[in-house]
Amino acid sequence: MNSIIFICLGNICRSSLAEGIAKESAKRLDLNMTIESAGLSTYHNGESPCEVSQKIAKEHGIDISRQVSKHISHFDLKDFDMVVAMDESNLIELERLGVKNLVKLGDFGYGGESVADLYYYPEKASYVYEMIDSATQQILNGVKI
Repeated sequence: MNSIIFICLGNICRSSLAEGIAKESAKRLDLNMTIESAGLSTYHNGESPCEVSQKIAKEHGIDISRQVSKHISHFDLKDFDMVVAMDESNLIELERLGVKNLVKLGDFGYGGESVADLYYYPEKASYVYEMIDSATQQILNGVKI
């Protein structure tokens, strides 16, 4: 696998956090990959990741402050080896759009659980970080094997 993109609704909380975690992990694993994130909506285009995501990333030594929210239209999703939806509604919308190579992050060790949206549930930041980190490790370790 050479490329992965994480998708959530606005690309300011979950998918931007996943991009940062995955890039840091890929660097540690010495993987040369394209890792991106995007949102299904244009609500937050051009904005930085939310404070909650920036804070929890920084607590783990990851700086996502320079990321900027992008809409999925900035990318040709068929060019990615893996498209990762952060929750069930994202998955359904991406399926409706005909996206291939589609998976749900929660399918990697979390029984299909959706990643809580930190925009609405900031108190779940630690759990969301752990979930994304663990699932991302599984994805990237599959690349390494």
